[in-house]
Amino acid sequence: MVYKIFVTPTAQEMIKQLQTDIREQIKYRIGELSGDPEKQGKHLQGELAGFMSVHAAGRYRIIYHVDREQVVLIIVGAGVRKEGNKRDIYSLTKKLIHSGLIEMKVRRKPKTK
Repeated sequence: MVYKIFVTPTAQEMIKQLQTDIREQIKYRIGELSGDPEKQGKHLQGELAGFMSVHAAGRYRIIYHVDREQVVLIIVGAGVRKEGNKRDIYSLTKKLIHSGLIEMKVRRKPKTK
């Protein structure tokens, strides 16, 4: 199954600000995700539960959400992984969620009795 890819305006801006060579590697990696995104990335936890992350280039990561029902892959962010730095992609993604720029509702299956 091939997923349709949607890159949010925020993620587009993040990618646009990167160096040309890194930007091209990230775009290529995003294209590769359309085949089977859930097998390529890792599931994030805590505040980022419902999102996935995949290594793109060096210390750069792509943060995305897979909508199985719509067969859509939503890219919400891309940037460098620098733990403890305010420009760390995971920290930035959390801030975007808290500010309401990324609205994420993870659908859970109802429990069966």
